[in-house]
Amino acid sequence: MDGMFGYQPLLAIVSHIFFIGVSFYALQAILPEKIIRKNKVFQAQILFIFLSIMIGSSVSNFFLEISYWSGRIPTMFR
Repeated sequence: MDGMFGYQPLLAIVSHIFFIGVSFYALQAILPEKIIRKNKVFQAQILFIFLSIMIGSSVSNFFLEISYWSGRIPTMFR
């Protein structure tokens, strides 16, 4: 049982980084020129980074919780 908990922090870190990267990639499909003011490039970049972190972390938490709870299902039938 102890070996099962050793990989969870590593899995969480990898999952968060992966989904943050995917959300950053997906956000690049948005045309920021339509909504960002001129000469505010740095602020727009920070906004995209924060949005990526927010979306990626949420999606990662969703998948980690699904993984955790699906692993707990067999304990219901003991």
